[in-house]
Amino acid sequence: TAGIGILAQASPMMQDMFSRTPIEAAAVVSIISLFNAGGRFLWASASDYIGRRNTYTTFFVAQFVLFLLIPMLAGRGAWTLFQISLFVVFTMYGGGFATIPAFLADLFGSQNVGAIHGAVLTAWSAAAVVGPVIITELSNSARAALPAGGDRVHIYDTPLQVLAALLAVGFVLTLLVRPLRQPASSGCCCLRAIERTWTICRS
Repeated sequence: TAGIGILAQASPMMQDMFSRTPIEAAAVVSIISLFNAGGRFLWASASDYIGRRNTYTTFFVAQFVLFLLIPMLAGRGAWTLFQISLFVVFTMYGGGFATIPAFLADLFGSQNVGAIHGAVLTAWSAAAVVGPVIITELSNSARAALPAGGDRVHIYDTPLQVLAALLAVGFVLTLLVRPLRQPASSGCCCLRAIERTWTICRS
């Protein structure tokens, strides 16, 4: 929700917060797509070394900080730092999409990935609606409340704080989720019983 929300409003954000032209904003959005794609390779590979849960923990903590930092960067007119923050966020957005199948396999077993990944993609589709609605409605309300000729730098403060709160929820849920417990199969129990009986008979 957070990633899609900021992606949907990236161009208007740059125009409102940094007074960029639509052409300049569109150029940055096109670069964002490169970081989105690159993050899929970067973070999926990194997760093999640092672990899936640690990867997602990094996603949520880093994005939480960056979403709260962006309004301050806008207030200072720190255009370069804003772009870097945006690029980092979108490497993680792409990385999260690419890493989730492996994370699901670790948690629930590879045989269950197909069914669960379908549910995850359904949730992702819902987020594609919810994220843009949150940031658009809240920013439009802030824009409407501005006096004529008012500064539009801070109209995204509240939407970004709401999205940061959702990231905090995601962080907690990532810590709470646990791998599926593997029940002992009846075949193994029967085999152990046969082995014990054979040992007794030999004795």
